[in-house]
Amino acid sequence: MTFDRRTFLAGAASALAAPALAQTDIWESIAAAAEDLPQCHALAIRQSGQPVLLRVFRGPSLNRPVPIKSVSKTIVAALTGAALDRGELASIDATLGEVAPRLIPWEADPGVAGITIADLVTMQAGLERTSGANYGAWVSSRNWVADALSRPFVAEPGQRMLYSTGSFHILGAVLSEISGQSLLTLARRRLGAPLGIDIPAWTRDPQGRYMGGNEMALTLDAMVRFGEMYRQVGRFDGQQVLSPSWVAQSFAPRTRSFFSGLDYGYGWFLGETGGVGYALARGYGGQIICVAPQLELTLALTSDPTLPARSGGYFGDLMRLIERRILPAARVQLG
Repeated sequence: MTFDRRTFLAGAASALAAPALAQTDIWESIAAAAEDLPQCHALAIRQSGQPVLLRVFRGPSLNRPVPIKSVSKTIVAALTGAALDRGELASIDATLGEVAPRLIPWEADPGVAGITIADLVTMQAGLERTSGANYGAWVSSRNWVADALSRPFVAEPGQRMLYSTGSFHILGAVLSEISGQSLLTLARRRLGAPLGIDIPAWTRDPQGRYMGGNEMALTLDAMVRFGEMYRQVGRFDGQQVLSPSWVAQSFAPRTRSFFSGLDYGYGWFLGETGGVGYALARGYGGQIICVAPQLELTLALTSDPTLPARSGGYFGDLMRLIERRILPAARVQLG
């Protein structure tokens, strides 16, 4: 008997989900709705720590790391919390001039030294963005950190969110500078090991620094485990990975996205529907980790990383799937 690729992947997903909580009609209908979205590759949902849905609709197999795009920013935000927990950073309000003055290029505006870690992790540094139309020129520059820090101020630091991968690349460079370890090593030791996940090496800049804020890859299960750790207030499999205070601070609104209208904490977009709050890690193309602690729910969703997912298009479809289908279903299942 032969199997085509899609039948094999669907069968593998069902086999992995079989020992877990029995899937009900409500979860099956959600799987069908997700499959109807042609960009959607795979969906995994856990409630109360148990897998209730695991489906691969198209794209790579479950055990293959896939591009998570800007979900990488949420990973770097977690590593920021780990640095604070270890005392490597004295405060979220510590400035670049205090913790990593060597990263500041001579041509930077003097105000750059006053940018705080909080400004970087909330993308409120005030510097001209390196994302969007500026992204190509930025990653083609000779020094990504220096280029990002040499850009002009277009807002006062801490005043408004300017979505910029450069802010997280600077933050990743700071974390490496203060710890004496590469961002890859930090990610593997402080997240990969306690979560039991593999974190492959990813893109590095011309100075050899691993990119902060983009280009990481994880399996769907690794994404779920990371979300579960946040849902369980920094704890996973009996180990405290991040402090409860960091998780609580991460889920507190600090600013708001001009593009989606969602609030933003420390690396997480924050929303609310029907009295239920949720935290969202979002990457280009529709890569998502969503945590709804009130409903004991974590989900991870992967999509075609080559196609856009705008609020008025596919990302809007995903938000409707989450807010109108998945969260209400989880409320019903929780009783």
